[in-house]
Amino acid sequence: MARTRRPLIAGNWKMNGLKADALALAKDVAAGVSQAGWSDREVLVCPPATLVAAVADATKGSGLLAGGQNCHAKASGAHTGDVSAEMLKDAGASHVIVGHSERRADCGETDAIVRAKAEAAWRAGLLPIVCIGETLAEREAGKTLAVLESQLKGSVPAGSTAAKLVVAYEPVWAIGTGKTPTTPEVAAAHAHIRKVLGGLMAEAAGVRLLYGGSVKGSNAAELLAAGDVDGALVGGASLNAAEFLAIAKAA
Repeated sequence: MARTRRPLIAGNWKMNGLKADALALAKDVAAGVSQAGWSDREVLVCPPATLVAAVADATKGSGLLAGGQNCHAKASGAHTGDVSAEMLKDAGASHVIVGHSERRADCGETDAIVRAKAEAAWRAGLLPIVCIGETLAEREAGKTLAVLESQLKGSVPAGSTAAKLVVAYEPVWAIGTGKTPTTPEVAAAHAHIRKVLGGLMAEAAGVRLLYGGSVKGSNAAELLAAGDVDGALVGGASLNAAEFLAIAKAA
C-alpha cells in the first residue's frame, strides 16, 4: 500500500438500524477509533439517511466520520423520497457512496446517473465513493476488466482529482455471499482500475481504491495487503463494532 494514500475503512450499514441500536453501535465504533487514536487512516460509517444526523452528532470529536449511502443529483426539488447531497452535508456527513451495485441493480442506476451523483457530492462538499464491479456472469465470461473499464469511464466525473474521488471495487458476486476473489485477482482488478484512471485524470496515482465484498476481520489483512488496495468498503461486518474495528486495525 502506498504510503502517500491514507487508508479508508468505510462501513455501509445498508437498510439496517433503528435509532437506539444504531447509536449504540456508532458509539462503540467511535470509542474504538478514539482509543486507537489513528491518524494514519480514516474510519467512516454510512448509516441509513434517517440516522446520519444522529450518528454524526453522537460521534463528533471521536475521529469517526459519518456518510450517506446515496444522494440525488439535484440539490432540491420535486423528488419525493430522495435525499440531496446538500441534505447529507447539513446532517453532518463528510462522504457519500454512489453507484453501489445494489442501487445499480435495484434502482436501475446507470453510469451517467452515478456520475451526476458524484458531481452533486462535490457541489455539496462531500467526498464521493464511486462503486464499480462485475456480476458473476460477467466474471465467468472473462469480462471483468472490460466491465470495470466501462463503468469507470462512465461513472467518474471529468475534473476528478485524488482529493475529490474514492473508487470502491465490489465484485457483485462477492457481496454478502461469503465468497471473495483471491488476493491476486483483487490486485489485478485494482491495477487495471489504476491504469484506466490514469487515462481519465492526472492524479490517478493518488486516488484511494477500496475493496468491498465479504470483507471481515479474518480476511481483512490479506485483502488489504493486495497491491493497490487502499482500504475497504465493508457491508455486513460493519454492523458489529468489534468486527469492524478489527478490519480498521488491519489497515
